[in-house]
Amino acid sequence: MKKISRRSFLAATAALAAASLTTGCGGPSDGKTHLTFQIWDVAQRDGMQAMCDAYTEHNPDVVIEVQVTSWDEYWTKLEAATMARQAPDIFWMHTNEILKYADNGKLPDCSGIVETEHFSDISLSNASGSDGKLYAVPKDKDTVGLVYNKELFDAAGVAYPDDSWTWDTLCEASQKIYDVTGKYGYMAYADDQLGYWSFVYQAGGSILTEDKTRANFTDPATRMGMEFYINLQKNDWCPTQTYFAETSPGTAFFSGYGAMFFEGNWNILSELQNYPEMVGKWDVAVLPKCPNPMSGDGRATISNGLSYATTNTNKHLDVVMEVLKFFGSEEAQRIQGESGAAIPAYEGLEDTWVGVFDQYPIDVTCFIDMFDYCIQSVNNAARPEWKTPVSDTLLKIYTGELSIDEGLDQMQQIVDTASAEYYE
Repeated sequence: MKKISRRSFLAATAALAAASLTTGCGGPSDGKTHLTFQIWDVAQRDGMQAMCDAYTEHNPDVVIEVQVTSWDEYWTKLEAATMARQAPDIFWMHTNEILKYADNGKLPDCSGIVETEHFSDISLSNASGSDGKLYAVPKDKDTVGLVYNKELFDAAGVAYPDDSWTWDTLCEASQKIYDVTGKYGYMAYADDQLGYWSFVYQAGGSILTEDKTRANFTDPATRMGMEFYINLQKNDWCPTQTYFAETSPGTAFFSGYGAMFFEGNWNILSELQNYPEMVGKWDVAVLPKCPNPMSGDGRATISNGLSYATTNTNKHLDVVMEVLKFFGSEEAQRIQGESGAAIPAYEGLEDTWVGVFDQYPIDVTCFIDMFDYCIQSVNNAARPEWKTPVSDTLLKIYTGELSIDEGLDQMQQIVDTASAEYYE
């Protein structure tokens, strides 16, 4: 049974509160309700503002201003602002954080404003608290795909990735590309969502138990996926984690130093725009599958999704709840998709996002196809506490400071200890 952490929700200081996110208080005295809407991705600002403008077209007595705060500052400021009752009127909520806010009574029940039949179970879970109630409105959904450099594949005489690819194919292609071109093959870096998580689930394992109260790192299938992924670094065609500490896989890829890496669909449009010289030279495919899973068919990709939220102390709560209801509607979600901001969480609107890429020589339908076997992004109430220690332990395995078994045992203990504060 879930229980709230014994630790206080936040230890926000006056200084943090003073630096809190901008709020809707003290707006212009024009008789209208002025709301602030805080996000962390400048690339989605225009799409979010278009959605807000559509609402105000129906409701001219409401004005909504989209504001962007960097990811590095977003959560610190939101925590302080929430404690000071000065939170933005509307804000994005991430699955990493929603349980902390929902389980500690900071978010209103949104069950009555979401047409749940239009959203997948994963999207609804991403917007829910530990009690299963909705405390936010589903915004988007995503999957992880295999990005590949067509020029390097052509130079090595290797066929492009497709849905027949397995882990073995990935390694064989990587070796041949390296042998012929001297460039890296698949770049496997120590990330969770864009790294080992998918391999674990493809092997039939899991990061958490089904009830999410404990880790599952010592499960044989989980170990199988972890061992395969970690050992990829032993190949000459894969950079070391020391390399990745200075150069991300994306940077290496778009600089022409590597042939493949895992990427989330949320970054594809900005990468096409930011690297115009590479347009037409790369594409994306479904993830390779495990050739010998301990259970399942070997296919899996991690799927996450953001949601729209507000605090239950918002002085404009009635108005904000109507705005959130609109944000979850087919009209608003269509606007989001057509802006290219993200794949709408609203079922049946996936093509609005796909259509944005018609102007580019790239096939992004693989991201949509993988929803058939996607796995919800790993999360429980204790994840903010165990995420970093688990990542640090993984790096110790890579450096040889810990064996795989020693490292997995430690990762198991880290998650279980942190989770014990929340679960009975």
